[in-house]
Amino acid sequence: MERKTSHDFDQELLNLFDQYVHGGIDRRAFLDRAAKFAVGGMTASMLLDALNPTFAEAQQVKPDDGRIKTEWVEYPSPQGNSKTKGYLVRPANASGKLPGVLVVHENRGLNPHIEDMARRLALDNFLAFAPDALAPLGGYPGDEDKARALFMQLDQAKTREDFVAAANWLKARPECTGKIGAVGFCYGGGIVNMLATRLPDLAAAVPFYGSQPSAEDAAKIKAPLLIHYAENDDRINAGWPAYEAALKAHNVSYAMFKYPGTQHGFNNDTTPRYDAEAAKLAWTRTVEFFNKHLR
Repeated sequence: MERKTSHDFDQELLNLFDQYVHGGIDRRAFLDRAAKFAVGGMTASMLLDALNPTFAEAQQVKPDDGRIKTEWVEYPSPQGNSKTKGYLVRPANASGKLPGVLVVHENRGLNPHIEDMARRLALDNFLAFAPDALAPLGGYPGDEDKARALFMQLDQAKTREDFVAAANWLKARPECTGKIGAVGFCYGGGIVNMLATRLPDLAAAVPFYGSQPSAEDAAKIKAPLLIHYAENDDRINAGWPAYEAALKAHNVSYAMFKYPGTQHGFNNDTTPRYDAEAAKLAWTRTVEFFNKHLR
């Protein structure tokens, strides 16, 4: 069966799904309001299933791919949740030290899609580390709804410290050159923006449709930024003018791309919001950006 794309769904339904995914409405409210789009033998539940991720179909680099080495590692986070863990991936045939890239997930913890993104970066010859914010609560539970519910229980102040600790841990790894960048998606894009305000030695930051820091915090950014936005994403895009003004005011090096016709989450190839053309372009730009600033 051919996979659906965002063009197969009404924009109002996509907006409803975005609200649901980000905690603005619960499952019952989504189903109630989605009912009017359930036509031609579809039910609201079937629409939700069609919009939810299909991880196995989209996987690009298998966990047991011989070109990479993967491991789950614990790392200390004294200012955060004491200790937590993440997924470390490197090229199997790496000779010498590699630049590091921190990979920050969406608001569901470290699901199979973000693990796959880390593996893709390893194939591009980076030391990739994807922390799991849900590790202190037992880790990603294997179910997106359960993951979202768990995510609401996190102490976000501690979770932010876990990501700061992860970046410093990656930078200090013996396999790392000491040059690190960060890429994140949705919630993770917001974390990458935050890390840019907190880490003076972050060498490159790539937020995908992430919430923006305050103008006061933006003044502290030293890393060059490559910023990706979706066109149909009013919730996130509303924060861009103020962020851009702050970046300009403090001479921060940045490039911003907004991808026409795309939805929030367009890089995530496990859902119909995926836009293959935009995702390929954005990811090519991302890898080129990391090669330029981290090598």
